[in-house]
Amino acid sequence: MTVVGVGVDLVHVPTFADQLDQPGSMFVSAFTSGERSDVRSRHTDAARHFAARWAAKEAVIKAWSASLYGQAPVMEENIHHLIEVVTDAWGRPRIRLHGEVAKRLDGHALEVSLSHDGDYAIAYLVLHG
Repeated sequence: MTVVGVGVDLVHVPTFADQLDQPGSMFVSAFTSGERSDVRSRHTDAARHFAARWAAKEAVIKAWSASLYGQAPVMEENIHHLIEVVTDAWGRPRIRLHGEVAKRLDGHALEVSLSHDGDYAIAYLVLHG
C-alpha cells in the first residue's frame, strides 16, 4: 500500500488536563466510552493517556488532510468522537473509525504510535491507501 498521508501531534499534558477539568469542556465528549474506560483502568495519570489519545485523533485528521492536499475538506472539523484509539491486551494502540469517517476512509490502513515523556504526549500516524 502507498503512503497517502502522515500526521503528527504533540500535546502539553498539564494544559490539556486543565482543559479536561473545565466544566462543559468539548474534550470530554471527544472520547468514546471505550476510551474513557480504558484510561480509567490504568493506574497512572489519566490526563497523559487522554492527551496521547487526543494527539492520535489530531494525527488522523492531519494525515487525512495531507492526503487531500489541494482539495477542499470533506467534513466539518468536529469529528474527534468518530476516531477511537483502542488497545490490545498488551497496550498496543490501533485506530478504530466510526460513522462517516469510517466510510470516507474505507480501504485505507492507519498505523499509529503513541508516546509520552514528561509533560508531553505525542502521536504519529501513517495513512496508507
